Amino acid sequence: MFFKMKRLVFFFLLISISSFSQKNLKQLLKKYNTESVPYISVNDLSKLIKRPFDSAQGGKKLVLLDSRESKEFKVSHLKNATCVGYDNFNINKTIKQLPADKNTKIVVYCSLGIRSEDIAEKLKKSGYTNVYNLYGGIFEWKNQNNSVVNSEGIQTNKVHTFNKEWGKWLLKGEKIYE
Repeated sequence: MFFKMKRLVFFFLLISISSFSQKNLKQLLKKYNTESVPYISVNDLSKLIKRPFDSAQGGKKLVLLDSRESKEFKVSHLKNATCVGYDNFNINKTIKQLPADKNTKIVVYCSLGIRSEDIAEKLKKSGYTNVYNLYGGIFEWKNQNNSVVNSEGIQTNKVHTFNKEWGKWLLKGEKIYE
C-alpha cells in the first residue's frame, strides 16, 4: 500500500512539474517575444519533417534555419537545418541559401524561440511569406523526445544550453555549456 501511495504522489508531482514548466515557458516567451511571427508546435514540425519535399512541385517544401551560434549548432541541431546564426546574422547570405520561391515554408528555431523570432522577422521583411518560429526551440524539440544530430550528422543526446540560466528549460538530454 505504501509503495502504491508513493508512486501515486510521484506521478502527480511529475504532472505538476510538467504543467508548471509549460506555463512558465509560455510566460517566458510572452515576456521576450512580440509574436509577430506565428509559432509552429514541435508536433506540427515533426509531421512536416517526415515529408520535407513537395512531390507535386518537385521542390523543397520545408527549410529549417537554426538561429543559434555555430558553437551551439555544432553540438547538436535538427537534422537538415542550416545554421544562420544570430549575432552576425546576414540576411543577404541567408537569402542565397533559400529557395527562390518566397512562399516556401521556413521554420526558424533557437534554444527556446526568442532569438529565432528576431531572425524570422527579418525574413518576413525580406518578402518571405511562410515563416514560422518553433515554439520552445530545440529545447522543447528535445524535451518531447525528438532526435538531434551533431556536426557529423550523428544522432546525439547533447544540447548546447547557451548558459545555465536558460539551461533549466532543457529537461531531457545532456546539457552542454561550452
